[in-house]
Amino acid sequence: MKQKESHSGIYLLPNLLTTSSLFAAFYSIVASLKAQYEVAVIAIFIGMVADGLDGRIARMTNTQSAFGAQYDSLSDMVTFGVAPALLLYSWNLHALGKLGWLIAFIYTAAVALRLARFNTQVETADKRYFQGMACPAGAAVISSFIWLCQQNGWSDSFVSTMSACLTVIIAALMVSNVRYHSFKELDVKGKVPFLYVLGIVVIFVAIAADPSVILFIAFASYALSGPLQTLVALHRMRKHRRQSVKNQAGEEQGIGYTLRT
Repeated sequence: MKQKESHSGIYLLPNLLTTSSLFAAFYSIVASLKAQYEVAVIAIFIGMVADGLDGRIARMTNTQSAFGAQYDSLSDMVTFGVAPALLLYSWNLHALGKLGWLIAFIYTAAVALRLARFNTQVETADKRYFQGMACPAGAAVISSFIWLCQQNGWSDSFVSTMSACLTVIIAALMVSNVRYHSFKELDVKGKVPFLYVLGIVVIFVAIAADPSVILFIAFASYALSGPLQTLVALHRMRKHRRQSVKNQAGEEQGIGYTLRT
């Protein structure tokens, strides 16, 4: 029999990290309202790091709970749904008028739908893949794009249009059936070759040198990886079907030739 979960308390460490993620998201919203856009972007990335740690630490310390899962999902809605949408609208989308806040709402709704689908499929889904792009990655693409534009002073009408198009694309990818690698199969507790450590150092140095550019390239590449993998899989499937048809046609011709002879 399964042991009943205790309702007299909650696990401190993972929920403390979830609270940190929620706090960072709220701080990002406040910074967006003050037009401190770079600060708002950095706060979202800090919330992303805290959100990534809470689940892993809960699994490593065996402190997973239903309360923690629900709290984490609600926190994700604020960190990766509300905060990036308000940042987008406050930074640039307001220039599009009514269309701007509607696009920001589309993004927020997509995050809510993505989280709801994930929560209902968490027990049956393949742990190696996400169905649709995960909302932290979507928020990272949006936030790093804003950071890149802000640092280079790009804020004209063309950038507003680009922001709107990028937001709709990211929202569509999150609610799509496109598969993305989850990287949950990575063993962070096992031994790795020394070159892996060197590679991590290089990545940290690159991010420190120009964080907005490196983060945008990295997360935009991840966003593109899903559709590219899907296209490759469809191409292989069609190629396999054509080969099967050819093989079947060859077998039928062979049978016909045998019957005639």
